[in-house]
Amino acid sequence: MDTTRNRTGLGRVVVGVDGSPSARAALTWAAREAVLRGSGLCVVHATDTSALYLSEAEGDRIQRAGLELLDTAAATVAALHPELTVVTELDTGTAPRALRAAAALSGTIVVGHRGLGGFSSLLLGSVGLELAAGATTPVVVVREAAEPAEAGAVLAAVRDADDLGCARAAAREALLRKVPLRLLHVWGTIPAGGVRALLPGGPEEAAHAHVRALSEVTERLREEFPELALDADGEKDHSVAGALVEASRHADLLVTGGRRAPGYLGPTLGRTTLGLLQHAHCPVQLIPRQGAGHGSTS
Repeated sequence: MDTTRNRTGLGRVVVGVDGSPSARAALTWAAREAVLRGSGLCVVHATDTSALYLSEAEGDRIQRAGLELLDTAAATVAALHPELTVVTELDTGTAPRALRAAAALSGTIVVGHRGLGGFSSLLLGSVGLELAAGATTPVVVVREAAEPAEAGAVLAAVRDADDLGCARAAAREALLRKVPLRLLHVWGTIPAGGVRALLPGGPEEAAHAHVRALSEVTERLREEFPELALDADGEKDHSVAGALVEASRHADLLVTGGRRAPGYLGPTLGRTTLGLLQHAHCPVQLIPRQGAGHGSTS
């Protein structure tokens, strides 16, 4: 399987399908992304039957249904993008395992916001949640929409200087789309550790620290991507997630840092990340964070 990076510096695109409306939206988004990147598209369906004891007839039925689903997905993509090379994979394991295997070390995994199970379109499905929590390559979560509006911008959430890798990925996405990139750094009115977590210099010094973090990332991007239209904003809000969700109304894609470092004691996904996955108005791309700030509570 070819997992090398293409001319954009971004990996191949891998999308999971299960027949749900959310998965169909993810398929459409992933196909367009693959065209933009100049890469092929890998469509994966996982039956999750490897640990089950099934009769031969039942096993054959499930396999046929999976192959039909993949054929339908490939036909849908071919109708939209006849020039795009599509490969399909049927896996008997779980969806997260199958998608990670297909993405390998550099692919981008795309999934719908909800699968066929569950009870509410407001909640992130179990597959998306597991992939987001264990992400080692980029993961995009797409919410279904009848006709998503084109906002003409990519939004990147910047927490600190360790989000430079996330911002770089957002810059490449913006260049693919030929749209501006907006870097947005939001900090809460009260830090996660309470008022005692404020810097010794008080609120003013804390504000300067936030501005410095955003400026460092902005300056690096301007040097590395001089052709990119780039804006950077910092703001204070009582809810970091709420401010980013509101900003996502005006974006085609929201790019943010993903899971915390493996050694972090506590939930793998922070409150802000979960809030974005649940409520953002555009697809959310999670980029695994690296560096000292990886264990941030935001």
